[in-house]
Amino acid sequence: MKKLTALLLAAVLLLTCSACRGGEEAQSESMRDITTFELVQEMGYGINLGNTLEACGSWISGGSPSSYETAWGSPVVTQEMIQAYADGGFGVLRIPVAWSNMMADDGTYTINPEYAARVEEVVDWALGTGIYVIVNIHWDNGWVNTFPENKEECMERFVQMWTQIAEIFEDRGDKLMFECQNEELGWESIWNPWGGTDEEKAESYALVNEVNQTFVDTIRGGGGNNPLRHLLISGYNTDVDHTCDPLFKMPIDPVNRMAVSVHYYTPSTLCILDKDASWGKARTTWGNEKDMAELEQNMNMLKETFIDNGIPVIVGEYGCFGNNKEREVKENWMLTVSKAMYDIGACPVLWDTSGDEFNRDLAEFRDPDFIAELIKPSKS
Repeated sequence: MKKLTALLLAAVLLLTCSACRGGEEAQSESMRDITTFELVQEMGYGINLGNTLEACGSWISGGSPSSYETAWGSPVVTQEMIQAYADGGFGVLRIPVAWSNMMADDGTYTINPEYAARVEEVVDWALGTGIYVIVNIHWDNGWVNTFPENKEECMERFVQMWTQIAEIFEDRGDKLMFECQNEELGWESIWNPWGGTDEEKAESYALVNEVNQTFVDTIRGGGGNNPLRHLLISGYNTDVDHTCDPLFKMPIDPVNRMAVSVHYYTPSTLCILDKDASWGKARTTWGNEKDMAELEQNMNMLKETFIDNGIPVIVGEYGCFGNNKEREVKENWMLTVSKAMYDIGACPVLWDTSGDEFNRDLAEFRDPDFIAELIKPSKS
């Protein structure tokens, strides 16, 4: 009965998603004969639609996609907002998604048709501007964190969700990329990087590699354009150092259309902290000789491990936040770091939530001159 219910709900999901595209029969877009390396070079600079479709939490009430979409501070996203990202010069929009929102608790992991239709609508707005789009399974209430304790159940959920996501978007062309997961692949419950054993480390990396391989196998087994879709493989906790470790392995892909994803909030005492914490003292300045050496070291690590070996890198999130530092410090960090990424051939994707760099209520950037300077290397 559960399987029959799941099939019926899946059928409703597909019909709903087709209807949201204007009631016209969806025409499959062709996939170009282009490598993932070439595709990432085309992207230029990117920006996140953060704290929006990935907003989640048991406290959220309302039972509609908009009640989740606005729960973390974003207004309801409009086509005008999406167009403004493209008009601002960004080449890719990363859309984090909590696909479990509004999902029935029946063990089938069937994505809610109404929620899926809303994600599809925003994705199609972005694709309609001509820019690239990255869609993932984000933190999603943290169920991925339970993989070590509930591997069979989590893997089933993972496969079921990606099978549905792939089917929803199977006709979209190569400007839509799927990203396996966000930052959760890598588990301190298995290996503590500050004191674990080599055996524990190997076990955690093996599970990361298995999840990433399952992602590739699931997408490649789908229909439409999915056997040729370009895929973004999640690094180990998307940490540069851990992802560049020899234990991290890129999956086997019959068409070799993959990039690797890392995030960059380094130093975290500057980029994340706005007050002192037990693990570090909040910084308010950046840019000395030691800082620049650290940046160069991390970029060289990515270049030598991946880019020099033909594996493109997308920095899916980076940014500098906190009210304890001057705007000038934040801008200097963002400009310097993003250029360093672009110089090695990586695609930088700025983390942005409503009110950071883009005012969603007005559909305009807080400082267009800064944005123009930020993406300038990709235009030169």
